[in-house]
Amino acid sequence: MPITTLRVPTADGQADAFAAFPDHGERFPGVLMYADGFGIRPVLHALARELAGHGYYVLVPNLFHRHGPAPVLDLPEYIDAEARSAVFAQLMPLIEAHTVERALSDAEAYLAFLTTRPEVAAGPVAVTGYCIGGLLATRTAAAHPDRVAALAAFHGPVGADGPAAFAGITAQVHFGHAASDLTPDALAELNQALDAAGVDHTSEIYPDTVHGFTMSDTDTFDPAGLQRHWDHLLPLLDRTLAGR
Repeated sequence: MPITTLRVPTADGQADAFAAFPDHGERFPGVLMYADGFGIRPVLHALARELAGHGYYVLVPNLFHRHGPAPVLDLPEYIDAEARSAVFAQLMPLIEAHTVERALSDAEAYLAFLTTRPEVAAGPVAVTGYCIGGLLATRTAAAHPDRVAALAAFHGPVGADGPAAFAGITAQVHFGHAASDLTPDALAELNQALDAAGVDHTSEIYPDTVHGFTMSDTDTFDPAGLQRHWDHLLPLLDRTLAGR
């Protein structure tokens, strides 16, 4: 499965990125994948390759390109509880600097780039994301309802912008929450907000998971949670993007 390194023009300079896509055929439905806060690293290549293997062109930008090319952080190969506090001390200033305005400006640039790639089929795309990337994916779908047909987010703070932020979403949605991130009462409240906004969605807590359950290079990884993520993500993309 080819991996191509790319440079995406944004309002604040070039954002480094990579794309994974099948090595056969000509044009594929596009997917914009937002990394978790730890950023681009081998586990993101693996996730993108897996998704591309199902017939998609997957673009993964460096969220924190304003601070330098990926890897922006000096990460250990395996992020355990001992390493986590030091990593988060570096990470939080980057997240705080990535304002809503910057996120929306970048989303516009990423979508414009993705939809004009010669390997990408015409029409709407999907957005997906992990952790903070789930929130960025949600903001992207809300800001670009005419361009985003599917939205998926996993262990992401998707409700951080409040219920009104869901109003613009016309995409079909799946949210997979970590059991450590959301109580059943909070899930019910979130789903009521999605219902009130008229969002076509599934939104559930993945049993026995903690934040970061999709990331195999962390001590929060859960193989069953990762598989459940694929079991929801792939049918969502098949329903919304298949046949293009």
